[in-house]
Amino acid sequence: MADLAGVLKELEQERARLDQVIQVIGNLVGRNRTGVRTKAKRSKRTLSAAARRKISLAQKARWAKTRRTVLAPVRTMSRAGRKRIAAAQRARWAKVRAQQKKAVRKR
Repeated sequence: MADLAGVLKELEQERARLDQVIQVIGNLVGRNRTGVRTKAKRSKRTLSAAARRKISLAQKARWAKTRRTVLAPVRTMSRAGRKRIAAAQRARWAKVRAQQKKAVRKR
């Protein structure tokens, strides 16, 4: 039993020494005890009122531009083009009705 107690004491000393080495190396690398890298503190940047206004106006202009493109019609048809299409459709339906009348007469 005394032998196991001595081995346990040596292992605890080795663990304490390794913990110290790990902490020293971690400090050199910039890590804390949990292994998370610590960041250097940076001073908070502030913008002047003029800079904030400039950024705000630029963003509003971008939003207005996207809204304008969405609301604009993609394609328009001329009045003459629409009349040609309507006339062609009326002619097609007239042809269909004429064929239906022929079919009724043949019976």
